[in-house]
Amino acid sequence: MNYNLLKGKRGIVFGALNDQSIAWKVAERAVEEGAIITLSNTPVAVRMGDTDELGKKLNAEILPADATNVEDLEMVFTKSMEILGGKIDFVLHSIGMSPNVRKKRTYDDLDYNLLDKTLDISAVSFHKMLQTAKKLDAISEGGSLLAPTDVAAQRSFVGYNDMADAKALLESITRSFGYIYGREKNVRINTISQSPTMTTAGSGIKGMADLFDFANRMSPIGNADADDCADYCIVMFSDLTRKVTMQNLYNDGGFSSMGMSLRAMKQYTNGCEEKDDDGNIIYG
Repeated sequence: MNYNLLKGKRGIVFGALNDQSIAWKVAERAVEEGAIITLSNTPVAVRMGDTDELGKKLNAEILPADATNVEDLEMVFTKSMEILGGKIDFVLHSIGMSPNVRKKRTYDDLDYNLLDKTLDISAVSFHKMLQTAKKLDAISEGGSLLAPTDVAAQRSFVGYNDMADAKALLESITRSFGYIYGREKNVRINTISQSPTMTTAGSGIKGMADLFDFANRMSPIGNADADDCADYCIVMFSDLTRKVTMQNLYNDGGFSSMGMSLRAMKQYTNGCEEKDDDGNIIYG
């Protein structure tokens, strides 16, 4: 259903890879709600993914860029203002990747060079984005910037590895920069803590399918999917939430507030310990 919540607004969506991506769903919903947008992802992701398809569908120009590179970000904001005809009203940062996770390094055996890359790609890039936009005065008065995160920023989840550190940093950047940008330009910055979601990036995390099922059993109304997240983002981009900033907003079916549900308890009693071939309990 279309409510024209973003009619006349201009936006940039970072991170749309394929139709499983949260960014992909957000881009589609933003245009449905009346916005005009540009799309950005890394040159490799643009070549390997389906971003061109989305750009054609939404009549949105694609600006390949490395979000960890300030010069690339300057190009994206400058060209987006030229293409869209004015300052930007909303931005989605949906970027995250851990080389340590990809290489199956455990949290007590991290490669620190790879950790630097995880933090730079998944969190520091958001600071670079905000700082670049502010210096260019690229965001309109009352604009809204969002980044998806998840409950692993506050709680320990086996296999989530250094992505949990990155998400915690992402939320901290949101609070710290949110104060400055709000005070000086009335710009809003928030994170949305999303349910486990089977995106291309998420599916690479060890035990993601089991975590997805566990969260769904724990949540009173079930997991929020990528479409649900997109709807939340649209509301946060709209003028309906013009006084909401510096917040970590939960979109997880109640999972983050649960201790133990009946469904999860019953599943737990079916088999609560996993052991290796020598009979030792596996902790992860």
